[in-house]
Amino acid sequence: MTGSDGGDRCAWHGGLEDYQLYHDEEWGLPMANDIRLFEKICLEGFQSGLSWLTILRKREAFCAAFAGFDFDVVAGFGDADIERCLADKGIVRHRGKIVSTINNARRAQELKAEFGSLARYFWSHEPSASERPAIVTSEAIAANPTTPVSVRISKDLKKRGWTFVGPTTVYAFMQAMGLVNDHIEGCMCRGRIEDMRRNFVRP
Repeated sequence: MTGSDGGDRCAWHGGLEDYQLYHDEEWGLPMANDIRLFEKICLEGFQSGLSWLTILRKREAFCAAFAGFDFDVVAGFGDADIERCLADKGIVRHRGKIVSTINNARRAQELKAEFGSLARYFWSHEPSASERPAIVTSEAIAANPTTPVSVRISKDLKKRGWTFVGPTTVYAFMQAMGLVNDHIEGCMCRGRIEDMRRNFVRP
């Protein structure tokens, strides 16, 4: 899709200003900040069954409800916090997903204790070139909502007690955090993200 600035981009942002800003400035950038990684995987879990735009537009409220997604804080949430979140009209009021976020915060603490950081764990699963399509097209992405790597991460996280981390959710997280570059060929952001990935210091 050609934007108002004349730049060609992946079409999924639909020309919506806030969605295009997310596409241009955040989606796919390689990320190693544990708090932001936890936020991303939790929001992808909340997105399950909904549109990402819905979650994006509620993001500020989600951050307020879940202490900025500081998993050390969220791990201490109790029943009163669950009820508070259920009463919060600014977020998706789904008890299972709220409880899952608290559970996953505790699992994130365990993962950090074992690997040193969430970033080190997730980046250890970065797909090799042979596990990636030779050319990233919208058709290739649509045909592969999961990948062998997302299936492996999903299975491992579930064994560790994480919830709402199915392979489709995990792959969306991989795309968002820059573990893969799924800006399609011809997108004005693809080359910039590739440069960032080349210069990115893996944890």
